Amino acid sequence: MEKKDGADTLKVPANHPKLMSPKKRNIDLVVLSDVHLGTHGSRADELLKYLRSIAPKRVILNGDMIDIWQFRKHFWPKNHTAILRHFMQLLKEGVQIDYICGNHDELMRRYLGFQLGKFSILNHVVLEQNGKKVWVFHGDAFDKSMKHKWLAKWGGRWYDRTIRLNKILNRVLAKFGGRPRYISKAIKDGVKNIVKKKHNWEEIAANAAIEKGYDIVAVGHIHKPEIKEITTTKGSVMYLNSGDWMENLTSLEYCDGRWTLFKYQEEAFAVPAQETAPLVELELTDEVTFALMLQEFGMQAG
Repeated sequence: MEKKDGADTLKVPANHPKLMSPKKRNIDLVVLSDVHLGTHGSRADELLKYLRSIAPKRVILNGDMIDIWQFRKHFWPKNHTAILRHFMQLLKEGVQIDYICGNHDELMRRYLGFQLGKFSILNHVVLEQNGKKVWVFHGDAFDKSMKHKWLAKWGGRWYDRTIRLNKILNRVLAKFGGRPRYISKAIKDGVKNIVKKKHNWEEIAANAAIEKGYDIVAVGHIHKPEIKEITTTKGSVMYLNSGDWMENLTSLEYCDGRWTLFKYQEEAFAVPAQETAPLVELELTDEVTFALMLQEFGMQAG
């Protein structure tokens, strides 16, 4: 702490949470999928930062939120619990949350139809938006590779180990000034591309939506974030994929009558942990002290 013209000053990072605006983006709907809580690859810190930056009216958790396939009692970090607490807080605030079951959390399907207040567990969600019907589901039902579930589970375990090794590699590279390498993402993308092409996964999902009379289909599962129109011999449909929160760090947002793809890496708050924000001098006047105290308790000055 320093003295400046008789007033105390304190040096703090420019991006210190107490100095950042508590204002959030209002969103009608956010669709998240493939968070895989309970695994080393889940990017809970980044997801929590994103969730704290938005104020959604409705949240759809579109499968593979908790990776029950790989769940281990010895690994459940505090930031994974913080994600669950954030959703619980949203429920307290009256936000509707729909939990759609995926393949990694398929055990949740035994509770299909469960509803408590604004929370429900479902296999799919149907929305009406501007005269268009939207079909939201995870997408594993159309993945023919799921017939060999043992192989999928084995692949999931090795993918998680690959991510852990990738993190170690990048720490070593950083010490020697090298650029990070994303081997785990390359492997995952390669496998998902094989699934998509070999089994015509996107086309199958699109045709199913067309046959059922939906205008838009929103899925997850293959970790490939996209918004595009798919045309088949049966017709056309708008295809949305929310991606994942392991490698791509993406979600689908619906606001002001249109869908957009949120990409965490393109946001200003996506600052690498090793980067240090410049220090700024904050004059501890009565007004500043009061404002910091209010923000500490999640309040704003009226």
